[in-house]
Amino acid sequence: MRVLVAACVLLLAPAGSANWGGLAHAQSPPLEAEPAPLDPDSPMQDMDELGVDWPDMAESVTPDDPIVAAPVMNEGQERRYAVAIEGIAEADKESVQRQFDALSVLKANDGKTANAAQIDRRAREDAELLRTLLRSRGYYAARVDPVVEPEPDSRLTVRLIAEPGEQYRFSEVRVTGLDDRQPTERAASAAFAIDADDPVDATDVLGDRAQLETNLRGSGYPFAKVGEPDVTVDHDTQSATLALTVDPGGLRAFGAIRLSGENPPFNARHVQKIARFRPGQPYRQEQVEDLKRALIATGLVTTTSVEPVDTGDGKTADIAVSIEPAKPRTIAAELGYGTGEGARVVASWTHRNLIRPEGAVTLRGVLGTREQYIGAVLRQSNFMTRDRTFNARALVSHVDRPAFEARTFELAAGLERQSTVIWQKRWTWSAGLELVTSDERDVVGADILRRRTFYVAAAPMTVNYDRSDNLLDPTRGFRLGVRISPELSLQSGTFGYVRAQLDGSAYLPAGKKVIVAGRVRFGTIAGAASDAIAPSRRFYAGGGGSVRGYGFQEIGPRDIANDPDGGRSLAEFALEARVRLGDFGVVPFVDGGNIYRKEYPDFSGFRYGAGVGLRYYSSFGPIRIDVGTPINPRKGDAPVTVFVSLGQAF
Repeated sequence: MRVLVAACVLLLAPAGSANWGGLAHAQSPPLEAEPAPLDPDSPMQDMDELGVDWPDMAESVTPDDPIVAAPVMNEGQERRYAVAIEGIAEADKESVQRQFDALSVLKANDGKTANAAQIDRRAREDAELLRTLLRSRGYYAARVDPVVEPEPDSRLTVRLIAEPGEQYRFSEVRVTGLDDRQPTERAASAAFAIDADDPVDATDVLGDRAQLETNLRGSGYPFAKVGEPDVTVDHDTQSATLALTVDPGGLRAFGAIRLSGENPPFNARHVQKIARFRPGQPYRQEQVEDLKRALIATGLVTTTSVEPVDTGDGKTADIAVSIEPAKPRTIAAELGYGTGEGARVVASWTHRNLIRPEGAVTLRGVLGTREQYIGAVLRQSNFMTRDRTFNARALVSHVDRPAFEARTFELAAGLERQSTVIWQKRWTWSAGLELVTSDERDVVGADILRRRTFYVAAAPMTVNYDRSDNLLDPTRGFRLGVRISPELSLQSGTFGYVRAQLDGSAYLPAGKKVIVAGRVRFGTIAGAASDAIAPSRRFYAGGGGSVRGYGFQEIGPRDIANDPDGGRSLAEFALEARVRLGDFGVVPFVDGGNIYRKEYPDFSGFRYGAGVGLRYYSSFGPIRIDVGTPINPRKGDAPVTVFVSLGQAF
């Protein structure tokens, strides 16, 4: 690890000792009596002993003279400029340029017009900045001259011409306080890799010092302290000595959790459940940081501090946790319209800690032209152990789709391990039980309505493997997911079947601004005829999360009224190019898929959709708008579909 910014404030006292923790202060000269005023027109006194002529003051240039000469720019004129650094050794050029670009006044105003005085001031400030950067790398005699030159296209080039001089090196490096007989201290000391004859580079020294302290705390020394580097510079020999004092503070194990704060949302026992360490285990700083992030991830904490506390026994360190609780209640509302869902209003109320600890209860209602819903959901996070969630729900709904109408009562419960924005897990899973009573209407024969009541017991299970690099906006990697749901149905007899679905997606960079993304999906329902299965539990395709260009559930077999009928198997694919242009993006896409009444898909009769999407990359994830059209539509398919959501399509 390298500390870049700290190196930029390094100033050395001219007499040899170096202050690397801040700015050195020059001592003011003693006050003298004010001299008599001089006549500016009087001639200079001859000084024959010098043996050289005094310079012609009409031709001399002082450090305060403007850099931009009159022939380059007229007074008040504004021009654009470019910045170039010259004279830096190839080994240092990239890192110096990166730091310079981050701190430069010229770079901060790059692309804007400026007058001569502005360019002059910025060039002088940046010349001093570049000199400081070079000094931080051991070039203590560095000189930087700013020069402004006109270009044929009326632009200016500000050249910072550096003469670094000789790079100073360490003649001696002393690290005291570590015991080489202790394996952990010996291993941690490897982080400080500065040796004699290395360049006197503040970036390397400060970076290795910080890494040494991090390694010690990560190896079981919670109270380790590494002092500031003591550097003594010898300008005569162009070298320096470095002394570093380390206090390991003693090897410790984790002690107890000490919880404080006004009305904390959970007790110390639950905090211990969230932690990935147990009392008696060796202390590790990364596990302390992990606990801090986990407490914030509960959504019940606004701020928290998690710090080791010395117990005084020389063996353990308790963990002091201070919590400031967040407001637990949320009220939300949503108003929207979808081609398949119609117009609807959604309202919800959530108490994130109604059933302690971390038992969030949500009451949700939907009032729409094609859907009415009221339900309650319990979500208890970190249930009995870290990263496991207990879910339970009860709902009553009425759904009127082109494919079917259903009046449903459902009870469900299950356990899951899922990814979050803070922790994107490689393996996730869920398992549960659903009990469903559904009175459903579909169409049979010559426009004959049929209504049946289904009683379904299901045990859905999912397993997912995620090797992508981002939960909401992946740019590389892949994902695989399997869902299996054995179901028992009671309707004109009792029978069973299994619903299974496989999803896969992959993401491949194709340049700095383009990501090629692809998705496939396959599904099957084995063990029962399509007509025997409740219409609400069949497969459907079409919509923003399926084949774009077609309306919700519009792909697949249709009944005599030309309404979707669903099926027992499905096959889908999607391919898109995500072109990012700053905070916005353009996404051309092509999708395809079909639904089949047979048990397994035969990949015939695919319906294809194509279109283009727009993306706005917000701080919490991309917001997408996809506009699609069917390539081979059937009667009744809309010519254009629009989908809006948070996150990429897959």
